[in-house]
Amino acid sequence: MWVLLSFLSAFLLGCYDICKKKSLDENAVIPVLFLNTLISTLIFTPFIILSYTTNLLDESLFYVPRVSPETHGLIALKSLIVLSSWITGYFSVKNLPLTITGPIKATQPVITLTGAMLIFGERLNLCQWTGVLLAVLSFYMLSASGKKEGIRFSHDKWIFYAVLSIIMGAVSGLYDKFLMKSFDVMTVQVWFNVYQFFIMIPVFLLLWYPGRKQTTPYHWKWSILLVSLFLAVADWVYFYALGFPDAMISVVSMIRRSSVLVTFVAGAVLFHEKNLKNKAIDLFLVLLGMIFLYLGTK
Repeated sequence: MWVLLSFLSAFLLGCYDICKKKSLDENAVIPVLFLNTLISTLIFTPFIILSYTTNLLDESLFYVPRVSPETHGLIALKSLIVLSSWITGYFSVKNLPLTITGPIKATQPVITLTGAMLIFGERLNLCQWTGVLLAVLSFYMLSASGKKEGIRFSHDKWIFYAVLSIIMGAVSGLYDKFLMKSFDVMTVQVWFNVYQFFIMIPVFLLLWYPGRKQTTPYHWKWSILLVSLFLAVADWVYFYALGFPDAMISVVSMIRRSSVLVTFVAGAVLFHEKNLKNKAIDLFLVLLGMIFLYLGTK
């Protein structure tokens, strides 16, 4: 069940990435991210109010229990980690083609795998190892494809941002496995979104607002709203999948990266990106890796 939920989360993440790319096109990054965290907080706040003041959500999947200050601190730390990943990731998505950032992001589970083996003692079988190696190979092939568009992986700062984003994303994934061993889905998801918003307030007011006239101007797009909606559902499904006792964070993380298929199609059809033939080979390797990982869980 957790494998199927992981694939559903992957599809929703693909839709999220498409809306994110659309929102950031010729738009300022920080205010878009600020609004995403605000909208996500508004989505989950009613669940807090209803759980704390009524009995309507008792015994349901959407109930938010009261937790200790120590728990809030642990979740606030997750918010800081995720926000670091998102800030760098948003800048890379804005400045690079989806057909480049998607496959790069798909290699994130390789880092997660290393951490899962060291921290949680997870072990992969032959099929799963084959999937991981195919993902690594796809990254090197993608760097060759990027050169044809003038993107040199070793010198492009947006590539560096993308890599930094997946490293922080991997750290977040490992931390999620730790959190889900002790806390329920709604506790983690609801409060991590709320704390992200509060962290973004000083980032917005101190880092972007004073110099807003010297940077890319901000303008509202309805896709900004869809970013938060798709992400909220994708994350809820993801956390629910991690709640299964036999769920492996290394496999869940890898499957979630199959969202690259959705973003690749969007890059070709909606954003008319170039050099698709070579990138399609890279994409095929990523997807083949997903299949091997899935077979390894059977």
